[in-house]
Amino acid sequence: MASSTHPSAPCAACKFLRRKCIQGCVFSPYFPPEDPIKFTNVHKIFGASNVSKLLNEIVPHQREDAVNSLAYEAEARLKDPVYGCVGAISVLQRQVLRLQKELDATNADLIRFSSNQNMMLTIPQTSGNYPQNHPHVLPPNYSSWNNYNP
Repeated sequence: MASSTHPSAPCAACKFLRRKCIQGCVFSPYFPPEDPIKFTNVHKIFGASNVSKLLNEIVPHQREDAVNSLAYEAEARLKDPVYGCVGAISVLQRQVLRLQKELDATNADLIRFSSNQNMMLTIPQTSGNYPQNHPHVLPPNYSSWNNYNP
């Protein structure tokens, strides 16, 4: 939200430009005196005259968003003079793609695990020919051992 300036304190733009901050200053609502770096960065990249022209051409209810965009782009451009915020966007897009691949691989592992669990539940767990309900009953081929005489 746009800040109001104290009557005696000039906005950050007017202070930086060493001029008197007048009542209808186009910069004062968006560059408060307590945040001088914001204007300094915007001025270094875009120039005060260009920002003033831009703000005067934009409808008042969109100016704050425009200033915030300019401040973000200026800060990004100072950090990365070649790509600016496009570089940051590119890094984030690559990160999203990498995370999407990781998510797809994890989902495939979950499907594979779930499918293996379902197969184990449908395969009878018997080994041999004796019934699972009666574990004390010997398989048929062992019953002849009772008659075994060495």
